[in-house]
Amino acid sequence: MTNQGESFKKVISHAKEYGFVFQSSEIYDGLSAIYDYAQNGVELKKNIREYWWKAMVQMNENIVGLDAAIFMHPTTWKASGHVDAFNDPLIDNKDSKKRYRADVLVEDYCAKIEGKIEKEVKKAEKRFGDSFDKSEFISTNGRVVGYQTKINSILSRLAKSLENEDLADVKALIEELEIADPLTGSKNWTDVKQFNLMFGTKLGASAESAMDLYLRPETAQGIFVNFLNVQKSGRMKIPFGIAQTGKAFRNEIVARQFIFRMREFEQMEMQYFIKPGTQKQWYEHWKEARMKWHLSLGMGADNYRFHDHEKLAHYADAASDIEFKFPFGFKELEGIHSRTDFDLSQHEKHSGKKLQYFDHEENKNYTPYVLETSIGLDRMFLAVFSNALTEETLENNTTRTVLKLPAVLAPIKAAILPLVKKDGLPEVAKTILADLQWDFNVVYDEKDAVGRRYRRQDALGTPFCITVDHDSLEDHCVTIRHRDSMEQQRVKIDDLKTIIENEVAMKHWLKKIN
Repeated sequence: MTNQGESFKKVISHAKEYGFVFQSSEIYDGLSAIYDYAQNGVELKKNIREYWWKAMVQMNENIVGLDAAIFMHPTTWKASGHVDAFNDPLIDNKDSKKRYRADVLVEDYCAKIEGKIEKEVKKAEKRFGDSFDKSEFISTNGRVVGYQTKINSILSRLAKSLENEDLADVKALIEELEIADPLTGSKNWTDVKQFNLMFGTKLGASAESAMDLYLRPETAQGIFVNFLNVQKSGRMKIPFGIAQTGKAFRNEIVARQFIFRMREFEQMEMQYFIKPGTQKQWYEHWKEARMKWHLSLGMGADNYRFHDHEKLAHYADAASDIEFKFPFGFKELEGIHSRTDFDLSQHEKHSGKKLQYFDHEENKNYTPYVLETSIGLDRMFLAVFSNALTEETLENNTTRTVLKLPAVLAPIKAAILPLVKKDGLPEVAKTILADLQWDFNVVYDEKDAVGRRYRRQDALGTPFCITVDHDSLEDHCVTIRHRDSMEQQRVKIDDLKTIIENEVAMKHWLKKIN
């Protein structure tokens, strides 16, 4: 197994062992690409959602929230183009009988070339030391430039073929690159076919009278059909945004890589309604704003990059992804799309209802353009979790597994530990717990030696351990231990709330964005 594979295997194992993510219906051998968030995972997921919501809605006076229903009138999906055009290119291997997304096979091939570029960069870093200029090296080194030219050529051809629905050329590209089945090495491929990702269902009291419905493949359409309701009831003036978090469903060809690609997942989306002609400036604005949000979590600027789309969706005039360096390489984390007026125009056409905005300054009606930001909550969870999982060798040559989660997102903010289970120490610890739990998610832990309890909380990502000892009965102080540095400080019990708040409060973290 590759280092990447081993690293990712540890992430999955840790997520299960410490109560973050479980396979759905595991006692019945599970359900493919469906996962449950466990006791610690649900807290981490909630904190990520809240961190996004505060930044997007609470801190923007012209952005409001919405919670649209999962079930929508079926014409919604006809208007949006999903019924006719929500497809992925499918290819089967005749020997292994395995099914793949044809575009992902090509993208994975390019990712291997990117790995070669990364190796060249690392070699150069060692050779040149502090004087190394990464950007100059990448743009001037002959071998690296050659690799990058090959990647650009392949992806450009793929994008053009998909845009023209030339599936025969997608297969030809796979054959020319000699891409093999990752599992068996077979190059015996079928023709490429289109695969619709919609999940169908029915609504009605009887099978005969039931209406055909779809489980929504995205949350955005709930915003578009409510555009006018929100605008009028909230007296919103353009530009303004509507944000939403919620479940979406896609019948993926290949759902893999743990929670990275699932059939049931959660999105955090914001649709920003703007004046036609201003989409370019708002596109750049939201690209910058969303990258600042990601960087505020301190997960390393080198782990992010923009990827501008060669192939644009049918509704877009510009699109870019924020990609994150997952254990299996750089992959899409968030999309920023300039959707033009496609959605509102289509819903206006299919519903017969006017979905326009009256601009009092210009004294005219027009159909607003839309700028979209869309991030997968489950992917964000995986990005945060995988980036945080660390194996450390300590000074005494022992190792510890520590989940260095951004403190603002950590499921548990502090663990209260009585040194021993007697002499009144548990009572003091529980009094501290009762006081702190009004403001933070904190836990009480008295099982095992205190060193083992520290390690357990390190593995859970808890930023602080607070130990109550015999001296605490006299001086009303406790020992607070910091997860990342393992530094221990003697502090007053009355100061605990302020100390924890200074490290975990969303206010302090979100201020980094500005």
